[in-house]
Amino acid sequence: MPIDTEAKKEKVILVAVSERDGDDTADSVKELGELAATAGALVVGTVIQNREKIHPGTYVGTGKIDEIAELLDIYNADGIICDDELSPAQMKNLGNILSCKIMDRTMVILDIFAGRARTGEGKLQVELAQLRYRLNHLTGMGREMSRLGGGIGTRGPGEKKLEMDRRLIRDRISILKSELKDVVRHREINRKQREKNHVPVAAIVGYTNAGKSTLLNALTGASVLSEDMVFATLDPTTRMLALDNKQEILLTDTVGFIRKLPHHLIEAFKSTLEEAKYADIIIHVVDASNPEADKQMYIVYETLNNLGVEGKKIITLFNKWDLRRERLSCLTEEEKTTDEGLFFTNPIKDFRADKTLEISAAKGEGLDELKLELADFLREDKVYVERVLPFDKAGLIQSIRKTGELLEETYEADGIHIKAYVTMETYGKLP
Repeated sequence: MPIDTEAKKEKVILVAVSERDGDDTADSVKELGELAATAGALVVGTVIQNREKIHPGTYVGTGKIDEIAELLDIYNADGIICDDELSPAQMKNLGNILSCKIMDRTMVILDIFAGRARTGEGKLQVELAQLRYRLNHLTGMGREMSRLGGGIGTRGPGEKKLEMDRRLIRDRISILKSELKDVVRHREINRKQREKNHVPVAAIVGYTNAGKSTLLNALTGASVLSEDMVFATLDPTTRMLALDNKQEILLTDTVGFIRKLPHHLIEAFKSTLEEAKYADIIIHVVDASNPEADKQMYIVYETLNNLGVEGKKIITLFNKWDLRRERLSCLTEEEKTTDEGLFFTNPIKDFRADKTLEISAAKGEGLDELKLELADFLREDKVYVERVLPFDKAGLIQSIRKTGELLEETYEADGIHIKAYVTMETYGKLP
C-alpha cells in the first residue's frame, strides 16, 4: 500500500469585522483567504460581523462566536484566522471559548515570510518580526505557546523558541538588532558607493503579485522566482539594466505591499523598504487585470508615504495588460454594466505618476517603451552640450561616459567634437 506523504492541510474559518457600510472588508477577507492558501491552509468557511467597532475582549460578539463554534464543529476545522491583529486578551479569550487554534492576519503573513526568506538578511528580519510579535502576545497565546506542533505560525526560527520567557526573547531581539545594524551599515556603504559612481537607481514597488519580479527578469535576465501567488519573492534583488543610449541604471525589486502590512514587518524590513526612499526613480507596477487595482494603488502610495518616500519621479506600469484585453473581449454587454465590467471598459489611470505605460512583463510588451522613458527621465537632470574639447582635456570624455550620455565623439584637427548630455558638475569643468 502506498504511503501518503502529503502534508495535511489545516482547515480554517476566516473571521472579520466590518465597522461601516461600504468598507473593503469583503476584499480584505478575500485576500486573507489567498494568504491562508499560500501558508498551506484550506479555507472551509467565512464569518463577517457588522458592528460599530471591534469587540475589545473577543474581536467579534458572543452571537458570532456561537456561529463560529458551530462551523468549527461542522467542518471539523482546526482553527480560525481573524482579519486583524488580535490583542493578547482577544487571542486568549477566543482560545478559551472555542478551544481551537487562534490566528490572526499578522501571524499568517509572518509564517509566509518565514517560509520565503532565503538570504541571511531576510532570515534575520523575519526572525526579528516573529519575536517582536511573540513578545507582545506571550500572555495571549495561552496553550498555543506551549504547543510544539506544526502548522501556520510555528514555522521558522520561532518554532524553537515557543517556551522562551520574555527575558530570553528580549536578549535574542537585541542580538538580531545588532546583526541587522551591520547589514544596514553595509547597505549604506553600497548606497554611498553608487552615489559616488553616479549610478542612478530605480526602485520597483507595487502590490504583492503585481508582477515586479517578472518585470525584473524580463528587463535584466535575472532569475528571480515569479509565480502567481502573494509574496512569491521576499528577498530584494538588484540588477543592472543597460539602456539603448548606453546609459546604465540599477533596478531594485522590493517586498510587495499588502493591506494591513504588519507593523512588525515594516519595522524589521525598514532598511530594505527604504531603498525606495533613496532611489532616483520609482517604478510602480500595477496589476491592470485586477478589479481591485485602484485600491491596491492607494495602499502602495500610503505605504510609501509612511516610509517617507516623497518627491520622486514615478513611472506607473499597468502590467498584465494582455490579461485585461482578454477579459474585456469576453465580457457580454450585460456584464459590462457591472462594477467589474466597468473596471475593464473604463480607462485605468494613476494621477500621481509622471508617466504611465501599458505593458505585459510576461510577454515583453511595452518594455522597449519603458527603456526609452527611463532614458528620458535620466536626461532630465542633465544639460545638452555641443563642444570642441582641446586634446589636453580628453580626460573629460571618460567623465561624460561615466556620469552622462555621450552621443557623438569625433576627432578633428582643432580638437574633440562632442555632443552629449552632462551633469551640472561636469558642465562646470567644460571649456
